[in-house]
Amino acid sequence: MEEKVSILIVDDDESIRKTLAAILEEKGYHVDTADTGMKGIAKSKTKFYNLALLDIRLPDMEGTQLLTRLRDTVPKMAKVIVTGYPSLQNAVEALNQGADAYIIKPLNIDSALTTIENLLRKQRESLKMTQDKIVDYIETRAKQLEQEASGK
Repeated sequence: MEEKVSILIVDDDESIRKTLAAILEEKGYHVDTADTGMKGIAKSKTKFYNLALLDIRLPDMEGTQLLTRLRDTVPKMAKVIVTGYPSLQNAVEALNQGADAYIIKPLNIDSALTTIENLLRKQRESLKMTQDKIVDYIETRAKQLEQEASGK
């Protein structure tokens, strides 16, 4: 059975948090929300999230700062910056700080869902490749150890 995907929404706008959470839950995702960067960081330290949607401007920190902090707590989590203040500088900084995508408000829900689904698919593919590499290593190492034990 496949584990349910968890998404963290960090946005100080309650209506955006509730709307996004409702849409994502309807699509089958487990959703948690936070209204500040520090609350988002605290949640990421106690639970694994596959993906985070992060507002660029939060009351306690910039979204780009939050990107860096989340990268330290959950390195493989996909991170999407959501902004109502689009600029080339914001986009470049977000991508340089580890954002996997950049979405502009007001959200086009279909486009946002496509971005989320693509990032989650890439995450699953990466995990599968990592697992395959681990299996290959273990099988190869077991053969080496068997050969060494038999003295050949």
